[in-house]
Amino acid sequence: MRTPWLPALVVGALVLFALAFVTTADDPYRYFTWTVSYGPISPLGIQQQGILINGLYPGPRIDCVTNDNMIVNVINKIDEPILITWNGIKQRKNSWQDGVLGTNCPIPPGSNYTYKFQTKDQIGSFTYFLSTGMQRAAGGFGALNIYQRPQIPVPYAQPDGDFSLLVGDWYKASHKALQQTLDSGRPLPFPDGLLINGAQQFTSFAGDQGKTYLFRISNVGLVTSINFRIQGHQMKLVEVEGSHTLQNIYDSLDIHVGQSLAVLVTLDQSPKDYFIVASTRFTRKVLTATGILHYSNSKSPASGPLPPPLRNPHISMRQARTIRWNLTASAARPNPQGSYHYGTITRTRSLVLKNSAPLINGKQRYAVNGVSFVVPDTPLKLADNFNIPGIFTWDGIPIPAAEGSASLGTPVMRFNLHDFIEIVFQNTEDTMQTWHLDGYDFWVVGYGAGNWTEKFRRRYNLIDAVTRHTVQVYPRGWSAILVSLDNQGMWNLRSAMWGRQYLGQQFYIRVWTSEKSYANEYDIPSNALRCGKAIGFR
Repeated sequence: MRTPWLPALVVGALVLFALAFVTTADDPYRYFTWTVSYGPISPLGIQQQGILINGLYPGPRIDCVTNDNMIVNVINKIDEPILITWNGIKQRKNSWQDGVLGTNCPIPPGSNYTYKFQTKDQIGSFTYFLSTGMQRAAGGFGALNIYQRPQIPVPYAQPDGDFSLLVGDWYKASHKALQQTLDSGRPLPFPDGLLINGAQQFTSFAGDQGKTYLFRISNVGLVTSINFRIQGHQMKLVEVEGSHTLQNIYDSLDIHVGQSLAVLVTLDQSPKDYFIVASTRFTRKVLTATGILHYSNSKSPASGPLPPPLRNPHISMRQARTIRWNLTASAARPNPQGSYHYGTITRTRSLVLKNSAPLINGKQRYAVNGVSFVVPDTPLKLADNFNIPGIFTWDGIPIPAAEGSASLGTPVMRFNLHDFIEIVFQNTEDTMQTWHLDGYDFWVVGYGAGNWTEKFRRRYNLIDAVTRHTVQVYPRGWSAILVSLDNQGMWNLRSAMWGRQYLGQQFYIRVWTSEKSYANEYDIPSNALRCGKAIGFR
């Protein structure tokens, strides 16, 4: 059909309108199609069945920009249901895309699901991984890096290159065998090895002498903390899980399960190869993985003794206290990080959460305040959305912790939108613990030994505590965080140590307001899968 004639004035107006629309259009979209399948891998020199994404182990690296819209079509070609969670991505107003069993039905074998989320107001080094069962023990994980918008500067010169290092412990046993171990009531054994980007040694990172490179290091393991160092080189810490830090210099850094950080390294030594070294921390038997920092004009292989790791756990806590917020840096937004004075906000509620490792019905479980979480067939988010009764228990975590034996349960703790809460993680065991909160970052305001009491609030850092999404808790110690609950939804608070999470050391928080508004939370996605008692609900 021919376009009817329009007066020139109207055409001009339409052109201006179109230009205005273009300049205010949505943020960019990035599209991915991922096929999850089995494939042979040999990370410890013995062939085993791995879980690959588009044939890759580790999975493909995602590079995107603040506020990009991510469209990830995941096709399940393995024999188990799967979910992918985006570790540290806040999923603003959108816990529907969180990719954990409390919010999503898993993707059945032979089927697919398309995640749609935005990297809203974030910048930094993150990861993704398969969150169903023990599948992450076989692969299915990768790096997710969010870069700044061009108009928002970062507080350091543009590096000459950018490397992602996924470091983690590894088992020779299959993920199904590990899951059977846990289901039988036994804890996970000690890992068989430590890997850097899927290899125990020889992974190489090349650069030019005199130039500076950004190394993004993530602990993607299941159990152990790591100590990371580079032979003959110092590391300038610049970012922790999306938060710009004071740029302190370190010879080595501890990175605990689920955590990420980024350091600048200048190739300022003589032109040869140098060892990159990661070792397990707080373990009787020390596992080590090595990589190579290769100078492009090198004529000599790496040699000499490996740089030693930190050994004293007290040094680790002192180091953690030196990691501070860069108050003048802009992060993902143009306003400085320090313009949010978190230390002046009145607490709404305080929770003290104690981890434990009880036997329940003769089997090993893990618990929070004496409650060991049981994953229901119906996701909690769906049950809440459709008012399906009998799936979970409101406020089923006793505060303070109850005395006596532990029990099984499916608790959801209720909070109001914009509550500002204190959480103290009390470690009652002789092992390192790490805790992660989906949907948020939080201020880590204190670490300490022994049992926490209210007097320790006087020692909190209320000025420049770093924000992150995963916090370590030292053996027989405590860690305190402050959280602004400004993101409505159903969110998982869990041990980042996956065997403990699998056997119950987790629960969910529901952040809610009665005011129905897209400014607070999006509706259930049109493609949301239904399972359990939610089948048939629309």
